[in-house]
Amino acid sequence: MRSQVPRLVAWIFCSAIGAAFADEPLRLGDCRLESALAGGSAAARCGHYTVRENRDDPHSKELQLHVAVIPALRLKPAADPLFILSGGPGQAASDFYLSVAPAFTRIRRDRDLVLVDQRGTGLSNRLDCKLPDDSEFVALNPLKLQATVRECLAALPGDPRYYTTSIAVRDLEDVRAALGYQKVNLYGISYGTRVAQHYMRRYPDRVRTAILDGVVPAQLALGPDVAIEAQRAIDATLQRCARDEACAREFPDISAQFTALRARLHNEPVKLSIAHPLTGALTDTTLDEARFGAAVRLLSYSDETVSTLPLLIHEGQSLRDLQSLAAQYLRVESDVEEQIAEGMHFSVVCSEDAPRWAQENVSEEQLAKTYMGTAFMSSMRAVCQEWPRGPVDPDFGAPLQSQVPTLILSGGNDPVTPDRYAEQIMKGLGKGKHLIAAGQGHGQLATGCIPRLTAEFIAAGSSTALDDACVRNIRPTPFMLSRTAPAP
Repeated sequence: MRSQVPRLVAWIFCSAIGAAFADEPLRLGDCRLESALAGGSAAARCGHYTVRENRDDPHSKELQLHVAVIPALRLKPAADPLFILSGGPGQAASDFYLSVAPAFTRIRRDRDLVLVDQRGTGLSNRLDCKLPDDSEFVALNPLKLQATVRECLAALPGDPRYYTTSIAVRDLEDVRAALGYQKVNLYGISYGTRVAQHYMRRYPDRVRTAILDGVVPAQLALGPDVAIEAQRAIDATLQRCARDEACAREFPDISAQFTALRARLHNEPVKLSIAHPLTGALTDTTLDEARFGAAVRLLSYSDETVSTLPLLIHEGQSLRDLQSLAAQYLRVESDVEEQIAEGMHFSVVCSEDAPRWAQENVSEEQLAKTYMGTAFMSSMRAVCQEWPRGPVDPDFGAPLQSQVPTLILSGGNDPVTPDRYAEQIMKGLGKGKHLIAAGQGHGQLATGCIPRLTAEFIAAGSSTALDDACVRNIRPTPFMLSRTAPAP
């Protein structure tokens, strides 16, 4: 499960950094979070909090967790900050924040924002793997893929067993205590909703409110459904184009064109030399079925980028006009490579999801009918046969039962965490409210009136009086009908 993929690479410049351990306070110094691609920066207070890699072994290696606090704008802020939990798994909270900072402005008026780079991400002993790109990753035979994984494991700067969610929430609780907060509010996006739910389970008295954006039920083993949900989302998008008079006129029978293009790239991958969309450097690449699928899936995460897909698919009917589609693949590939710590990603998935994949009852025949096919799950199974499993709490996969006021945000066309996932979680929430933004993709924090509603929810500590009528006015971005049309 990957979060929305913002186009940024973050550099953190910190000064006067202190260290903390056990019951010591966490000392912070002035720093600045900088983002080259998001084009912004944020003043913060930064520090490191020391934990053991194996928290149950006092002699285990020490890890430095990177912590940044974005101070509230009020001179006397509310006592309960907002902890921001990012997605992936494998994305750093500091990276995520810089891509969506304006959406938190209303909340920041009254409260500190706390960013903890989860162990294995960002500046918290990032676990990176230099793996082939998506196309080569799924094309490698299992033996070669497993050999590549073993090389990655040998080069990691830590023991991958100790980077699971069950351990990370204990880190989070220690950081809360070290910063002196009695209660916190939580915002989790994508995989971050899994962290938020487990923290709510473990430390219910410490959570004032929770916002779960693109939510993953604790009882769901992510993986087998990925291709199914991706297919559902692209089908809905192309059907919306067919119902739209202008889109249908410009791109007739777009679903058939999509199927034909995928089949052509399966049989005849196309070699191209194009300007890289992020660097401008002339880049040789090959557009094949796997790269096509990766571009389609990640462009489906946002209603703005999915609005370009009918045009890209239509242009792709002529092999001479595949440059734009190939450029989109290079862009999303670069985004993921910079944003996601693959080693940490595998540590979570192989420990928490892989042991439960069989319970999802998704057959190879079902996967074969999707544009992603069976290759993704075959590759992940090969990886997880090699990847060591870490500690997972016995009740980790149990449905959450909670009385914490919780606001769940869903996109009506989310390609990875559909709104039906939220309905599963709502059954266990005594004070839950679910908002669905029609036609939207993955992550609703910055959509329409949602920033105002989230701020009002946290300010009130309840959704009882929340006037959410404005959500019904949210509509997906109109389709881009030509290259000369305004950018979505």
